[in-house]
Amino acid sequence: MDQTQPGTFSDLARTRLKGVLDAIALFLDGLGVTPDMLTLAGFGGHVLGAILVGLGRLSAAGFVLLFLAPLDSLDGSLARLRGEPSKFGAFLDSVVDRYSEMLLFAGFLVYFLRRFDQDMALWVFAAAAGSLLVSYTRARGEALGFEVRRGLLTRLERYLIIIPILILSSIPTPILTIPKFGIIIIALLANFTAVQRFLHVRRQAQNRDSF
Repeated sequence: MDQTQPGTFSDLARTRLKGVLDAIALFLDGLGVTPDMLTLAGFGGHVLGAILVGLGRLSAAGFVLLFLAPLDSLDGSLARLRGEPSKFGAFLDSVVDRYSEMLLFAGFLVYFLRRFDQDMALWVFAAAAGSLLVSYTRARGEALGFEVRRGLLTRLERYLIIIPILILSSIPTPILTIPKFGIIIIALLANFTAVQRFLHVRRQAQNRDSF
């Protein structure tokens, strides 16, 4: 990563935790675990989590994600350790990540629709759209040669909201339940982040055109 750029919290966390992730990857490698196994286990955890959310078992879904979602961070470390990193592997990991996150939002959509809460269903749609656009703006921008390593609410930060709101879902708040509050926050900040990245790429494009 360009040291002159601020990067994202996800980039910083990945750098700071590299030693820990590599140590866990080394242990898993000794057990015969492969990167594909981790990818599938993480995806399976999201499928189970989404089903539990849709059924209204929010706390259980939160604990499932707490233990299985971090596997998404280990498959890349394990692939590098085994000397198996590839562009297709990175592509596959990104695609699975998007499907996994959209499954969770689908679970939230079912959860709120079963409670006839159409307003929150719209907020879930906004959260899902914003989350996809955060990833898309970076992928598309970098494909065109722009630097897009910034943004307030990337995938890691979204999970740092989703997992706690699920685990703490039974605690009432004065205005909104915790899950509603969390989804609204994600909807607002994810779309803000997508706009952040759009404007950042636009400034770079304008600077290129000025030369």
